[in-house]
Amino acid sequence: MRVITGSARGRRLKTLDGLEIRPTADKVKEAVFSIIQFDVEGSAVLDLFSGSGQLGIEALSRGANSCVFVDSSRASLGITKENIETVGFSDRAVTANADAAAYLKTCKKTFDIAFLDPPYNKGIIPKILPLLSERMSARGIAVCEHEKGLELPEQAGELKKYRPYRYGKIEVTVYKCRLDEE
Repeated sequence: MRVITGSARGRRLKTLDGLEIRPTADKVKEAVFSIIQFDVEGSAVLDLFSGSGQLGIEALSRGANSCVFVDSSRASLGITKENIETVGFSDRAVTANADAAAYLKTCKKTFDIAFLDPPYNKGIIPKILPLLSERMSARGIAVCEHEKGLELPEQAGELKKYRPYRYGKIEVTVYKCRLDEE
């Protein structure tokens, strides 16, 4: 696993071993950043269910101003912190060891981009999207990675389904707050 481009290009990132860990494949990560490439510069990013932190780190490498990394696993958050330090982004990163829903209910920040890559087959994304919508800026984009076939709502608060993308057994569904301006 590596940072694809930007200031930390080519840097290797660590991940935890085990069946519960499912890092985003490089081809999916490249596709995601192709979709949002013009929105990353200067953005405030939320990496929910951060795992190793690779999506948020990629965003920081590509010019995001800041990223909050949230994960309920202390072990995952430890790897995230190590990866953040390795690429030198500690000054623009904040980590939170918390359940995603609990974090969103108490958070006061607003985000421009949010990455959601929760455990598969648990129906988490439809429950989180309404809470996330309240934390998104007017130009907000939510990128949801999930198992193929998961039915997601057309809208959650201000977030409207923009488009689903398929990559083998993985789907990425993008939500935007300002679809009418497309």
